[in-house]
Amino acid sequence: MTDLFDPCELNGLKLQNRIALSPLTRTRSNEAGEAGPLQALYYAQRASAGLLITEATPVTPGGRGGPNIPGLWSDDQISGWRQVTDAVHAKGGLIFSQLWHAGRLSHSSLGGGEPPIAPSAMRQPGQIFTLSGPQDYEDARALRTDEIPGIVELFRVAAVRAKAAGFDGVELHAAHSYLIDAFLRDMTNKRTDAYGGSIENRARLLVEVLQAIISVWGPERTAVRLAPVGHAYQAWDSDPEPLFTYVVERLNAAEVGWLDLVEGDTGISRTAEPGFDLQKLRRLFKGVTIANNLYDRDLALAARAADTADMIAFGRPFIGNPDLVERLRENTPLTVADPRTYYGGGARGYTDFPTLAEAGVVS
Repeated sequence: MTDLFDPCELNGLKLQNRIALSPLTRTRSNEAGEAGPLQALYYAQRASAGLLITEATPVTPGGRGGPNIPGLWSDDQISGWRQVTDAVHAKGGLIFSQLWHAGRLSHSSLGGGEPPIAPSAMRQPGQIFTLSGPQDYEDARALRTDEIPGIVELFRVAAVRAKAAGFDGVELHAAHSYLIDAFLRDMTNKRTDAYGGSIENRARLLVEVLQAIISVWGPERTAVRLAPVGHAYQAWDSDPEPLFTYVVERLNAAEVGWLDLVEGDTGISRTAEPGFDLQKLRRLFKGVTIANNLYDRDLALAARAADTADMIAFGRPFIGNPDLVERLRENTPLTVADPRTYYGGGARGYTDFPTLAEAGVVS
């Protein structure tokens, strides 16, 4: 027997099941970064998940990792997201907004001509997709110490907008070498001020941003995404276990309610660092843990049977299967979406996948 599909109550939220929609960037907003009816339909179609977490939502135009990503850097973006939350709530779902700053993994064309920012000056190898097509990553400049309170304020104000938009909580994106994660890791953080050097210093920005978000939402509606053993964008930390043990201890001290824990490299591998058992972090964390990365039905059932996570997140399987919860419950075949439709475009490959009932399949 499993409770994966059973209703539960976690941190005061009544969930339909223990399945989460993992954040999935789909780049369907307009150029002003506004969500609208298309996003509302997309998320509502997937509202049978116990918890939906939105695509990474930038807190400033220069924090975008590409064009056509719906943001929360402007009051003008609140009404579009309100369409999304109203549609999800009408279907009985719950939805968190994932707040994000891409850091060096952005481009000046997305930030009004300003260069991307990072904990330390560096240039990311490779290319980023922009409105004018693929372009090389640019030299990112190091944030000045006196600029950091402004970054914290960007997250706080975005959290206020998320509340005005009707979300049920927010998740701080602190993974995958984006700005917060880049401060955490010693490969990308070479600072010598209060935000660099020791683990405590490198975690300072994360802690300050969390405090700002909690001042708006309270700890029980605040989540954090971490990828302790991920190597996104060729970045890593020389000794991740003590770093992320400290981070989780700080989450506990702040009474953060949710930990979205990515196991391995997102979409690539579930392999962990040698000798680093992520279950240590799960056992240490006092809130709700969402296990994330390349889970299928069998792995999810096994995780709940062994109680190695409180919830299980699914990402790409939700793209082609809006009724993924039902398909997993009934163990029916899954639709595999065409990767060419993951990003950009309109309804095709986004909201045009039929449910089992719409396809005339009797379970």
